[in-house]
Amino acid sequence: MSPLLTNAILLSLSLFTVAMILTLIRLFKGPSAQDRVMALDYQYLLAMLMMLVLGIRYASDTYFEAALLIALFGFVGSFALAKFLLRGEVIE
Repeated sequence: MSPLLTNAILLSLSLFTVAMILTLIRLFKGPSAQDRVMALDYQYLLAMLMMLVLGIRYASDTYFEAALLIALFGFVGSFALAKFLLRGEVIE
């Protein structure tokens, strides 16, 4: 692996980590429930992106499958939370 790619991977992982920390602050401190749901949705997105970068770094398909599962569960979880906030119930 080239040094440029290695440095880019390290930089992107460190920036994703900083973004996750900032999002965790918003998740715990958020003024409204909608802000907290959006912060949780962004956490799913950042976790998926970190898995994809790790998959590139280690050249393993397992990380890509884990990223796909995180994206799937993140979408379903965000949908359920948004529906709960709008209607007060998830299952009709």
